Amino acid sequence: MLRHTIRASRVVVGGALLLIGFVLALPLVPGPGILVMFVGLTVLAGEFEWARRWRDWMHRTFRHVTRRTDGR
Repeated sequence: MLRHTIRASRVVVGGALLLIGFVLALPLVPGPGILVMFVGLTVLAGEFEWARRWRDWMHRTFRHVTRRTDGR
């Protein structure tokens, strides 16, 4: 029973963070939306493969962009 409660909690918290991050990432809305979305995907990645793939894609893209800006 405890295992199901923990899993449901992860899904709810991760989904809420993902939704809040999406709202904060909208144009003209100040806030760290992309970072909150990344945290939400990290929470959901413990339960879902699709979240793990999106999180890894965001991480690779962030590293690629930071490498490009460091070289200038």
